[in-house]
Parts: sequence; C-alpha cells; structure tokens
Amino acid sequence: MASKTAAKPAAPELTPDVLPRPDFHFPGEVGRTYLESDPAQFPKPVAAPQGAPNILLILLDDAGFGQFSTFGGAVPSPTMDRLAKEGLRFNRFHTTALCSPTRAALITGRNHHSAAFAGITELATGYDGYTCILPRSCGTVGEVLRQNGYMTAWIGKNHNTPTWETSAAGPFDRWANGLGFDYFYGFNGGDMNHWNPILYQNRDLVPASTDPDYHLTTDIADKAISWVRQAKSIAPDQPYFLYVATGATHAPHHTPKEWIEKFKGQFDDGWDAYREKTLERQKKLGVVPADTKLTTRSKGLPAWESLNADQKRLYARMMEVFAGYGAHCDAEMGRVVDACKALPGADNTLIIYIAGDNGSSAEGGIEGSLCENMFFNGFPEKWEDNIKAIDELGGPRHFNHFPSAWAHAMNTPFQWTKQVASHFGGTRNPMIISWPAQIAEKGALRDQFLHTIDIVPTLYELCGITAPTILNGIAQKPIEGKSFASALQDGKASAPRSTQYFELGCNRGLYHDGWMASSPSFVPWDPNRQEWDPDKAVWELYNIDEDFSQANDLAQKHPEKLRQLQDMWWVEAAKYSVLPLDWRATIRMNAELMGRPSLTGHRTEMTYYPGTIGLPDAASPRMCNRSWTITADIEVPAKDANGMIVTHGGLEGGYGLYLRDGTPTFVYNFLSIDRTTITGETALPAGHTTLSVEFTYDGGGMGKGGEFTLKAGGKVLATRRIERSIPIQFSLGEGLDIGMDVGSPVDFTYPLPFTYTGKINQVTITLGKLDIGKAPA
Repeated sequence: MASKTAAKPAAPELTPDVLPRPDFHFPGEVGRTYLESDPAQFPKPVAAPQGAPNILLILLDDAGFGQFSTFGGAVPSPTMDRLAKEGLRFNRFHTTALCSPTRAALITGRNHHSAAFAGITELATGYDGYTCILPRSCGTVGEVLRQNGYMTAWIGKNHNTPTWETSAAGPFDRWANGLGFDYFYGFNGGDMNHWNPILYQNRDLVPASTDPDYHLTTDIADKAISWVRQAKSIAPDQPYFLYVATGATHAPHHTPKEWIEKFKGQFDDGWDAYREKTLERQKKLGVVPADTKLTTRSKGLPAWESLNADQKRLYARMMEVFAGYGAHCDAEMGRVVDACKALPGADNTLIIYIAGDNGSSAEGGIEGSLCENMFFNGFPEKWEDNIKAIDELGGPRHFNHFPSAWAHAMNTPFQWTKQVASHFGGTRNPMIISWPAQIAEKGALRDQFLHTIDIVPTLYELCGITAPTILNGIAQKPIEGKSFASALQDGKASAPRSTQYFELGCNRGLYHDGWMASSPSFVPWDPNRQEWDPDKAVWELYNIDEDFSQANDLAQKHPEKLRQLQDMWWVEAAKYSVLPLDWRATIRMNAELMGRPSLTGHRTEMTYYPGTIGLPDAASPRMCNRSWTITADIEVPAKDANGMIVTHGGLEGGYGLYLRDGTPTFVYNFLSIDRTTITGETALPAGHTTLSVEFTYDGGGMGKGGEFTLKAGGKVLATRRIERSIPIQFSLGEGLDIGMDVGSPVDFTYPLPFTYTGKINQVTITLGKLDIGKAPA
C-alpha cells in the first residue's frame, strides 16, 4: 500500500556541487595482509536525498492552449482532467515556440540560445546560439539526477542530437544515453511516421513491427510502462525520472480510424465557431480570466464562411483526424500514468504533464497538406489535390497536416501559432502538475508567469539536489531558470521571474513586470521569406496583467514603455547569444548550403554494402541539385528475384531502385505528388549484373529538372525526363537503406520491408557538381 505522505526533501546543500563525486578510497589502516588491516568496505552506492520523489515528465508535441478539454478545447483529455483534479493547472506557462529549442531549455534549465538551440537541429548554423550542439556547460537534468541516485529513461522523441551525429557511426555522447539517460527508446528527429517509424533502443535500430495494428504512440506508452515497472521491481527504493516525449500531435496526423470516427461531424461549423465556443468553455473552467477577449483572426487566415462546400468538407475532416490523434495520445499517456500510480511510492510521484512544446502548428499551410515535406521544400499545396485523398487521411499513405487556421483555433484565445515567439499562440502551453503527497490544494489554478527553463531548478529544489557548478569536469553555465516550487503550496507565491525574452526565427518578444512587447516577423504558414529589416519591424505592446490574451495593442498609447522593452530585448539578446538574427527559412534546411558537418564530407563517390540500413538523411549522399549515378553490383537469383536494392527517403520523397519479378524498377518520389517510375521491358537473367541509374541534372538553379537513364550491364533499358526535382531534402526522417526498405515505402506497390532476395555486393553513388546557379542568400 502506497504511503499517503512523503518525507520532506533533503536540504539542497546535502548533495555536492561538483559531479561526479571523487573516487572512493579505503579510509582505514592497511597492513601487509588483510589480517593486519582494518575490515574491508565498499563505497556506498549513491542514494537520492531522502524523500526525493519519482518523476514522470510528459511532453506532447505541437499542441495548443485551446486544444484539449482540460483547458477548454474540444479534444477530450481525461488523463489531463484526472491529474488536474488531484493537482494543479498552470495557465501562464511558456515555451519557445518551436520543438528543439523548448526541449533543450526543458532538459537544461537554460534559455534555448544559451543551450545553442535557436532552432530545430535541421536549421543549425555556425553561430554560438545556433549550432544545435548542446554545450557541455549546459548539463542536463537527466545527467544530474542520474549522478544523484535516480534511475533515468527518455522515451519517445529526441530532437536534441545534431543531425550529422544520428547515424550508426555516432558519436553517441549527444544521443539521449549520452545526455544522462540510462535508457532510450524512440526516434531522433523532429517528427516520425507513426505507422512505419524508424526507432532506436539506446543505440540500436529497432526492427519494424509485424503487428498490423501498430501505432507509435501506443509503442511509446508500452515501452514507458515496461521500463518503469522493471526499474521499480529491481530497485523499489530508488526514485526514477521518466521523460516521455510523444511524437503526437506533430505531423503526420496519423491515428487509428476508429479514433477519427469518434469526431465525425463535430467540426463542421469551422474554426471561427470553434474559437468562440472554446473561449466560452475556458471561462467556465476558470483557465482564463472572465474578462478575456477573443483575439482577432491572425492576418492572412481565411474566415470559415469564405470557403466553398468542398473546402469545408475537407478541412472539417482534417480536424476530425487531428482530434482523434490528440485524444488517442492522451489516452495512451493515461496508461503510463496508471502504471506509475500502481507502483510503490505512487503518492510520492511528481507528474508534470505539458501539453505542447509550442503552440499548434501552422505548417500545413493555408490549404492543408498531404506531405509536410512539401512545406520544408518551399512548396504550397492545393486543396483541390488534397480532397482526392479525404478518405485516406490519418492512414499510412500520407504525411498529412491540417490547415493553418485550425492551428490558430487550437491556440484559442491567442493570436498566431507555432514559430511565432512574439505572441502566446506560439508560446503559451497548458501544464498540469500532480504530486499527491505534497500538493494540498487539489484542483487549483496557478497563474504565475513561468517559462520552460523554470522546470529544471524546480525539480532540483523539490528533489533536494544542488545544481552542479562543475559537471563531468566542465564548469557549468548558471541555471537561467528560477524555481517555482513555492507555487505548489501557495497560490499567491511570487512568480519566479520578472523578465523573459523570446525569439524564434526573428519573431521577438520581451516580457517584463506584467508587460509584453511583441514583434512578429513572418507568417508561419509560408516557408519562403523575403528580405527583412529588424529596425523597421513593427512592435506591439500589451499589458498582460489586464489583457490575458494579448487582444489590446497599447503601442500607440504607451510609446515610452514600448521603447523601454525594445531596448531591453536587445540587451537580453546580446546576453543570451540570440544574435545574429537570421531570417532565412527553407534554405537553412539544406545542410550542404549551410555548411553543416557531414559524414559524406566533400566526397563525390560513396560505396555502401549490405547491412547499411536506417542511415539518416543527414548522413546520406547529398543528391539534390546535381547530377548523380547509382551503380549496384548485384547477383540476380534464378527464381523470385524481388526486393529493394537501394532507397533513400520514403513516402514524403526520395527514390527507390528495386526488382519486381526480376524486372528492374526505379521510382523517383517528388514529395509524394509525382512518383516517376521507370522499368525495364523484361526480367534480368540470373547471375551477376551491374544495375545503374543516371540522373543528368538541367542545372542553373535549385529544384530543376533532368533525365533518368536506367541501365543493366551497361545497356540502356529506359529513359525518363522530369521537369522538377526535390530542391532541399528528400525526407524529414528517412535516409538510405541497402537491401531492404526501413521506414515507409517510396511507393505503395510493394510490401515492407521488401528485402532483396538475391545478393548485393555493393552500391556506389557518384555525385556531380552542385549546380544551383546564383547561390541563394
């Protein structure tokens, strides 16, 4: 039976501020033999401070303030409801407006630029605040808790490892295991296909599931439950830190069909009505003040009533898919919560449930998306094309994302969305904390202004742990967050901070003593950006003590206050490595043009052997905007000559070279829109052959066309021209495979993993010169 009370955490000074602890040395007298020596003794294992709680930290992805029912949204969240009833809701908790930056701040307690995560890892550049290489001076909460007696696990999404370090060649010191987590199960990257994911257990690639009903969120929950049960079975007196980071509700919006059908018809009245109804519910729940105003629809988003009937039908269905996705995720997190509550020490388990690492995402564009990689390659989509797939949304054939206006509605009552760090639509997320043994005012609301960086120092205080000044031999940057531990007991406790800067992609904000200066830069649904001058950018001003939703711009009324906050922003920017401001967008996704490190380096020829699978995109050959040749040295079997020889990418984009009944086939998947297919006329004879594909690039710019030539034994089998090619990146999460297809298929004509039935000796890829014409800025 779990105890109803827990001991007070030990005083922080009881743990050392230098980690690791010094090596043990026997303190007694040592003679010539053991008979003449003091009794032997072993060093005592490090124990957590007495009464230190178990910790379950749940972080959802791309979720808005007005999305889930616990904070007034229309997506049921019974797990959040239950935790809120027994704990506390926080309605002024802030993130950074983007995933990697928030996650770096969450695990280090430092501002995202201080931790070198100005953006996602795929946008890294070579400035201090922008490298996405977590400094060793920013030790993680996992490492500190581990060295103070905690069992640690990270399960789900890891978006804090440099892209060029995510292959099987390592290095692994910035994988989750190297960042202080004894166990890792999940994926490295910004998002992942939920039906056909590429996953790792610690450092090892996980074989694809054979379960026809497999779903990634369920798998994450299963692994979290398995780990925590095993850990507590083996070491019941040792506390755990379990960090569960779902891929939901980030695109792709993949969810079982039965969950989608639960919401049929519930969003037919559209996003404008949703916002109005949500604000009404929020006021009734008390999660927003009674006088909160609904902000105007963000500039550029269409009114629901301006749409035609087919658009309404498509967009309502996209929202039904998204709602099912979110509801399913909360239900799966409920299983994790239940498992933790069934273990010894349940009442002394601190559960932090954060609904989103930023606001809901507008990256589906104005008209919605079937392939999110279109956005990151700079291409818009058309609803007329997407409606053709309306009955397949949420399934394995698409990487779908709802329209931007639905994202805006998910962030009710605020303006803007993910990416826009100047406004609360991008940065304000629900947080719920449950700790039965220590929270007395159950079901209460807390309104202190908090930031993601405040989580780590709060955990240290609650656990009785001193933040180290030296960790693993490296002097540590000061923790920039402030503890809000007192707010768990006292609703009137002071907020831990009076000032906080915000910046993401040149969207800027500065909070100070109840005021917020806000300067949005670019709309988040357009990946293509023009030149921009920070000195000419418009700033807005809000008194958020009186205006919860940032509805009343007071810039004209209080220009002196606005000037003060603008000046403060530049001071904070210089202090925390925000500078230089960088407004480039999709071009930063191209690692080659940004000069990011690469395992392929400047090589123009790479040879791969059987067993090379799951190679990340960032470690794969750079084949965009140039001519190239693939040459496969293979043995063709006499019977059943089938299978993938080489593929790069998957359903979002890429290519595949395979045999079907002995016939060579090459597919070039242009961002899931066009799948140009070239085949030989007859099957190849059994025995050794050289199979090749040559691409002759037109050049003179990015994403131009070219011609494919398919050959066997040097003989031309077929040619085919394309008028456009992928300009930035083949795929978001899938790279190169030899001999099978790991992840999602490049087309849907073969069963996964489509293992080649013959023998592959080697595959060589030869690259021509990069040809993009005038280099983009």
